[in-house]
Amino acid sequence: MNQKDLLQEIGQIRSMMEKSSKFMSISGMSGVVIGCVALVGAAAAYFTVYGTKSEFGYRDFYVLDEQVIWKLAGIALLVLLASIILGISMAKAKAKKSGQSIWNPTSKALLKAMAVPLVTGGLFSLILISKGVFGLIASSLLIFYGLSLAAASTYTFREVRVLGILEIVLGLLALAFPGYGIWFWSLGFGVLHIVYGLIVHKKYEK
Repeated sequence: MNQKDLLQEIGQIRSMMEKSSKFMSISGMSGVVIGCVALVGAAAAYFTVYGTKSEFGYRDFYVLDEQVIWKLAGIALLVLLASIILGISMAKAKAKKSGQSIWNPTSKALLKAMAVPLVTGGLFSLILISKGVFGLIASSLLIFYGLSLAAASTYTFREVRVLGILEIVLGLLALAFPGYGIWFWSLGFGVLHIVYGLIVHKKYEK
């Protein structure tokens, strides 16, 4: 065996080891679909707050109103459930196509890495709601979501880390510019997911 064949074999072994330690069943197109769902949810939240007849950017309703809070919470819950269902179903389809299982030690490690920042962010947001501090919710969820993606990137595509960092940046910007939470949510959970999904689909799935 010459040096060229040896290097090629080492490269193949390294690739196999990397794939075995990475969760590669995340579908790039699921990122696109989830991003579109998030944009629809953001539009629904916008009209819930601003209404359909507001002029000069004035709000028809206020987030302090109890009915508006429950509507926004319902919209967020629907978007979350739809995103989870779509993400899991598309990951299952991709895993089945490649003859792999979606539930394995790597996927378990990925979920554990994401769980701490996600659960912390969710509880932190609930505390903010209970205290009536609604202006920090959008930025907090973006930041904690970005932290969860950065933690999970060890077990999946390297692009996930970049997505996580961008989510954190948007969260900090939302914190610096209060009152534009819906717009930052649209960028973070909508546009960035679509761009990320297209990149992953083109790079790994074609």
